[in-house]
Amino acid sequence: MAEKRVQRRLAAILVADVVGYSRLIEADEEGTRARLRSLQSDLIDPQITADGGRIVKISGDGMLVEFASAVDAVRNALSVQRAMDHHNADVPEDRRIEFRVGINLGDVIVEGDDIHGDGVNVAARLEGLCDPGEVYVSGTVHDHVEGKLAAAFDDLGEHTVKNLAKPVRVYRARDGSGKQASRQRPVAPPSLPDKPSIAVLPFENMSGDPEQEYFADGIAEDIITGLSRFHWFFVIARNSSFVYKGKAFDVKQIGRELGVRYILEGSVRKAGNRVRITAQLVDAMSGAHHWAQSYDRDLTDIFELQDEITQSVCAAIEPKLVAAEAIRSEKRSAGDLDAWDLVMRALAHFWKMTTAQSETAIQMLREAVERHPDYGPAHSMLAFALLVSGHVGWISESQDEAYAAELAHRAAEIDDEDPWAHLALGYVAFAARQTDEATRQCLRAVDLNPNFATGYGYLGWTLVFDGQSDEAIRYFEQALRMSPHDPLKAFYCSGTGVAHYYAHRFDEAIEWARRAIRERPGFTAAQRILCAGLAQAGRETETREAMARLREIQPNISIGWIEQYVPYTPRAMPHFLDGMRRAGLE
Repeated sequence: MAEKRVQRRLAAILVADVVGYSRLIEADEEGTRARLRSLQSDLIDPQITADGGRIVKISGDGMLVEFASAVDAVRNALSVQRAMDHHNADVPEDRRIEFRVGINLGDVIVEGDDIHGDGVNVAARLEGLCDPGEVYVSGTVHDHVEGKLAAAFDDLGEHTVKNLAKPVRVYRARDGSGKQASRQRPVAPPSLPDKPSIAVLPFENMSGDPEQEYFADGIAEDIITGLSRFHWFFVIARNSSFVYKGKAFDVKQIGRELGVRYILEGSVRKAGNRVRITAQLVDAMSGAHHWAQSYDRDLTDIFELQDEITQSVCAAIEPKLVAAEAIRSEKRSAGDLDAWDLVMRALAHFWKMTTAQSETAIQMLREAVERHPDYGPAHSMLAFALLVSGHVGWISESQDEAYAAELAHRAAEIDDEDPWAHLALGYVAFAARQTDEATRQCLRAVDLNPNFATGYGYLGWTLVFDGQSDEAIRYFEQALRMSPHDPLKAFYCSGTGVAHYYAHRFDEAIEWARRAIRERPGFTAAQRILCAGLAQAGRETETREAMARLREIQPNISIGWIEQYVPYTPRAMPHFLDGMRRAGLE
């Protein structure tokens, strides 16, 4: 007798659950069930039908829905979340019903009316990563849906999830209609600093070769570095101005969003050993053009050209100040061009902030160090990449720590005026719980580059892990102001949560931890401070839910692990451990 063939099909799977269902039931069982039934019959079921979906199963606090189209699944989720925002506008926060939604497109096994398999499991894991009121989709869904809906997507990187061998690419889907969700607090645009302020947008690659994107990015990045050395300038960090890469934009809008007066934009065309660069400086308040120039040069002149553009921009903005503070030449020769090229290629991968891209960047930086042992930026950036990758769990916690320290010291020997070298030295001292040395090195980094957002952020981490809350918050605020869209934003938000925790402002600690988790759901440092903060605030049901999430993301979490790997100083560690023990950790 022939074996019965397993029935399979491709489907878009939506998994949703009610946030804090146990807490809601505990507070008002009959009322919660009645409100949920009403929402199901009046809102959710009709919307699923309208979008062509099929409800596979409903549990007490969640549901599994199948769609034939990923577009329909995402449209449905965003429509329901938008409707829930309006529904909850006048509902007290402790009585609100909110959903988390995960969506995947994959192969499912069909058994009667039920479906299961990895296609369903991925959707369930995405839902588990979600924050209240949000929709997370897999990379496969994103690739099928992008450009077909009035939706925006935030790339949250790759995440390793329970019972799945390969990491899952995660995107946050947002309503792209321009409507502000009622659950979100409106954020006032930043005010203009009391000094000349500028954002350098990524230069457009006009070479017709996508492989040259890194080169155009590198030109803009070096101009940012040149401008940042001036103490009398406020310069938006590279990682925030680069979020506008490849997008149609209005300079006035960017000026409002980033809180700057000037925008520098341009293009790069590279052909053989020649390069053409155009640049223009625009007043973001009026839209007027202050200065524009085109340059045709040999590649061997590229470093001088970068300094020349920087000088021209400075002269156009504050001509009187240029005479008082001259451009510091990089003192790089044509022989350094290959090293610079390798480092720029590596950073184009690293700042995407995923496991795979980090590994590629580290491999390239290792090659740069090996081929160019006297090129300081290769050493300092490799040290930083290794340290960050260990911090977020992309590589082993202890892997290459000694090598990173060696690289940082070598970078400072090569060029003691490299801010990244001193940041790496500070990071090494921070990991060793040497607060004074870490602070000294980070202060040296921001003294060399007063617009060094990453330097301010890690200065905040150094102080907060010693329990110095108020000073730490000041530096985190500075980092977020200089780089509001930074890939490291979750680090700064999490650190701010730690600072509030040590100041016994537990509600604020919880809020900032959740902000960090929204930026990077798998960031265990934020998950840990959320658990400790909830426990100290006496929010027992939420603490249990948060601890369950933390244990899923980090199965090896324990008090002993924290004591060994989380670099709180001896005076700060007991308070954090008290919170984790209250949360149920042993």
